[in-house]
Amino acid sequence: MAKIDVLLPVKNGVDFLAESLDSIQAQTVQDWRVLVLDHGSTDGSREMVERYHERDPRIELHSFPEAKGLSGLLNCGLDLADCDYVLRHDADDVCFPDRMAISLAAFAAQPNCVAIGGQADVIDASGANIGEMSMPIGTARVAAASLFRNPIAHPTSMLRFDEVRRMGVRYGIDMLKVLPPQHSLEVPSLAEDYFLFGQLAIQGRCANVPEKLIRYRWHGNNVSATRFMDQMEVSLDVSRFLVRAFCTIHQLPYFDPAPFCNHGGILMDVEGQRNFDAEFERMASVLRRGLGPSDELERELTYRKTISTRHEASLLWRYNRFRAANSPETGEWNAVRSWLIRRLPGKRRMSVSAQLA
Repeated sequence: MAKIDVLLPVKNGVDFLAESLDSIQAQTVQDWRVLVLDHGSTDGSREMVERYHERDPRIELHSFPEAKGLSGLLNCGLDLADCDYVLRHDADDVCFPDRMAISLAAFAAQPNCVAIGGQADVIDASGANIGEMSMPIGTARVAAASLFRNPIAHPTSMLRFDEVRRMGVRYGIDMLKVLPPQHSLEVPSLAEDYFLFGQLAIQGRCANVPEKLIRYRWHGNNVSATRFMDQMEVSLDVSRFLVRAFCTIHQLPYFDPAPFCNHGGILMDVEGQRNFDAEFERMASVLRRGLGPSDELERELTYRKTISTRHEASLLWRYNRFRAANSPETGEWNAVRSWLIRRLPGKRRMSVSAQLA
């Protein structure tokens, strides 16, 4: 049994797969096994993994061409896992050499956590740096952020496997089971990671380290690029599920998170309403009662207050005040900027209906 099992799903990812596997082999921690989960590749990915296996038996190929979406594929990987920790890694990303060591140290320091992620550089198809992925720090920040966005970058994550088994952690399913059937949810793809991490986060079981763990590759084949609007709709469904679950657990009144979400770095047009300050006050009261007072929560609420207006001048003024006192994270400025750009004539807006809440 290895200390760490790496779940690496792939479907026709041969272009970047070798660099991805090389980065795992270069880890300062060497007690690992890679479970390459092939989803029906036809481009030579399988053959490449077989060649790696011949040189390093710790790299294993497992084929699941009929798996139902990414959720089903990753759940097949969880079924195969036999380890202390499960690490997620994508076939087009690159680990920094101390990624595993940093994550293991974080679990030792935060034994209550089930999932821990981190920060990342963003690279293009050629490997050139094009930005950074900045995620929230602290369990209270992650818990609050999870109601409005995915709080952990999936390709940076590691999970404590004994708790995964004990809690029945799976991709795509309602693990909490606190809502009636009409409000339960299944997420087979597009936001399966958000669904999993969000359910752990609202229980205070998720965190992020401040260090960069990977080089995250952004290219035209990313799901976030090819099915963006579908992914945003599923993400909003997950946000509403998480808020309902959170409010049920803490016996608090439900609020609609849609006006305060920044999924994919966008703000949503909620039936043309321009001001959500009153809704913000109700939402903030619920979170303070449910999570308790903390500087981490107030940092999250400061941003949500910033975007509780859709009036362009007010939104920009509020954001400049926010930025003067806080370091923006991934998706925060983009959400403001994209709203301002989308107000130009002819631009498409992401619109949601209150009746969906």
